[in-house]
Amino acid sequence: RRHGYEAETIAFLLSTIGLAIVASKVPDSIYKQLAASVMGIFLFLFIGWALRDLERAKKIRYIAAAAGVALLLFNLVFGTEKFGAKNWISLGGISFQPSELVKICFIFAGASTMERIVTKRNLILFIGYSGFVCLCLVLMNDFGTALIFFVAFLVIAFLRSGSFATLSLICAGTGFAGVLALRFKPYIAKRFAAWGHVWEYAATTGYQQTRAMMVIASGGLFGLGLGNGRQKFLYLPEAQNDFIFAVVCEELGLIGACLILLLFALLIIRGYWLALHARDKFGSLIIVGITTLFAFQVFANVAVVTNLFPVTGISLPFFSSGGSALIIQMAEMGLILSISRQNPVT
Repeated sequence: RRHGYEAETIAFLLSTIGLAIVASKVPDSIYKQLAASVMGIFLFLFIGWALRDLERAKKIRYIAAAAGVALLLFNLVFGTEKFGAKNWISLGGISFQPSELVKICFIFAGASTMERIVTKRNLILFIGYSGFVCLCLVLMNDFGTALIFFVAFLVIAFLRSGSFATLSLICAGTGFAGVLALRFKPYIAKRFAAWGHVWEYAATTGYQQTRAMMVIASGGLFGLGLGNGRQKFLYLPEAQNDFIFAVVCEELGLIGACLILLLFALLIIRGYWLALHARDKFGSLIIVGITTLFAFQVFANVAVVTNLFPVTGISLPFFSSGGSALIIQMAEMGLILSISRQNPVT
């Protein structure tokens, strides 16, 4: 009963290109990334089948919200620190980021709260849940992920409440909290100080962004080809993670990078189109939330790499190396599939 598969096709294409880019940078990571892709596809198919009746999804929404709280609390107590953020759990030699799974829990909580008749009570509940999630992430020093959740909250809350005044007050409060974070987290202040002046701090806080721009420039119009990148000579830290878009520009060139961004744009547009035609508000808000997460992550990652935004630690969906993120992104596409297959016309 379904006629369009654009969203899934684009997501699979992006993940395949990302797999090739990661393998060209760190060949040894191909096995882990490929295993994550396979697990993600199975999870995509399972969720698309298991939640084909949206009523099943509604039954687990409160469990998902509680699971998100439990995961964050567990991470705060037992988490391990990597790259300056305590947002990793290591079990049996396997490391994963609970915050990736919390994204789905957060979307479920927001959709279940805001799909009903919007009252001050419902809005306050969603504000409280969102504030708790962001506070936990801040305590983990994972400010980039906290920012992603905050943007998703603003979009979902505005779509259902339409209250500019309430959301403006929330943004003002968040801005004040951001000023406090700059006061008590000096390394964040240093990142903002280097923003727009990275060449003056090329040996310190601007090191990654200056190297990234050099890598981008070396790709030219058509790129150097997969595996022919020179970033290894410049030593670009985490080139396969947060700065993988620089490797994309170098190996695929400006034209290839623009085509990648076009694919992301088509995926985001298709996601919002499916949300617009969803059967009910619950499904619509879930797709809006997931699509907003993708959209902001792409914007923030590319903006950091091109020095339009301070370093945030936000990864590029379907591209950045990391098994847990890719698996959850495939699961999110499964959610979109399960909802969109119920649309009258897709």
